[in-house]
Amino acid sequence: MKVNASSVIFALLFFLVATVNAQEPVSAAETADKLRAQLLDVQFQEENLKLRLQQLDEDLKPENIQRALAGIGSTRPEELRESRRRQLQIERDGIAAQLKVLETSRVRLEAAILEADARAYQESARPMQQGLIARSTRNKPLLISGGASFVLFGILASLYVRRRLRRRS
Repeated sequence: MKVNASSVIFALLFFLVATVNAQEPVSAAETADKLRAQLLDVQFQEENLKLRLQQLDEDLKPENIQRALAGIGSTRPEELRESRRRQLQIERDGIAAQLKVLETSRVRLEAAILEADARAYQESARPMQQGLIARSTRNKPLLISGGASFVLFGILASLYVRRRLRRRS
């Protein structure tokens, strides 16, 4: 009987959570704002990477590589300089690849913002009455699923009570 009671409680919680999770879709204006925030983040990352790329370009100059290794004593300074140059070049290539990825991401975000702005304009241009009809239509599945979970809860509760009464008699 404990298994049945716990399964009834689990089913009830599942349907109640399912009805709570039904939410209205996000408006196009909110989507555009989120995309703009993402675009600012991408632009910030791009600027940081560009600054690092400039620093690496400066560090890759032969005189700067030699100056960086001046305090290190070695019997093969050419190998040290070449190793340092390769290390800086690898880092530079990685940052250049990251910049390309961020650039394509920025372009996609800009296109998505334009699209979201257009949808937001279309949403704002609709008559107010039509918006109310659309909202009431969107809320119907929530009401139906809420009603369905209430009926299911009633059925499960009555079965539970009926079984308890049979066991007592």
